[in-house]
Amino acid sequence: MSEPKTVLITGASKGIGRACALAFLEAGHNVVLAARSAGGLDEVAAHAPDSAFAHACDVSDPDQVDALFAAVHARFGRLDVVFNNAGISLPATEIADISWEDWRRVVSVNLDGAFLIARGAFAMMREQSPKGGRIINNGSISAQVPRVGSVPYTTTKTAITGLTRTLSLDGRKHDIACGQIDIGNAASDMTDAMTKGVPQADGSLKPEPVMDVARVADAVVHMASLPLSANVQFMTIMATKMPYIGRG
Repeated sequence: MSEPKTVLITGASKGIGRACALAFLEAGHNVVLAARSAGGLDEVAAHAPDSAFAHACDVSDPDQVDALFAAVHARFGRLDVVFNNAGISLPATEIADISWEDWRRVVSVNLDGAFLIARGAFAMMREQSPKGGRIINNGSISAQVPRVGSVPYTTTKTAITGLTRTLSLDGRKHDIACGQIDIGNAASDMTDAMTKGVPQADGSLKPEPVMDVARVADAVVHMASLPLSANVQFMTIMATKMPYIGRG
């Protein structure tokens, strides 16, 4: 294995974030685990206590994010990879029935949080020696094709694509690479309902296939393993038979 990297994963206490954290730990890297749930982080960190560093953080809170990066710097001195993964969604709801509070709740985590984490990572990677690093944003296939009743989630995930593109451009002179992984129907707490039935564009309610979340972890670890001279700009990984191609 090459030299261990220091990897920060948000939303690391469950689902995709947890699977990715365990995969990076298994690969021998130092992993900073960030999420609002300290208990969930401690459970993940227990798998490799010498390499895992749990730090509870609400990514939508600028002060908590600043404290997170200060803690990373104090513990490891540098940051090589960020998986900007934390996100939430709402049940399928038409825009006329979405409250301002629910809109702001999704935007604050999915977009404000992604910005704050990317800003902190960019600043640290730009100043460290040797400079540079990699930011991987979790987009979702909703960044490409929406589900019905998903205005807050789809809007924020579409915005992540703009964040990814601009970070890729701005990061060039600092050796900071940025890529995006768009994930469809990875088995997790967030997708449990899909095996029972979710709203389709034709108004029906149908179950959808899901894939093992470990396949997503494999993909993220691969993206992070590349030298900074190469970058997976966009990757789509999805359950093969899910209704995405031709959705609607």
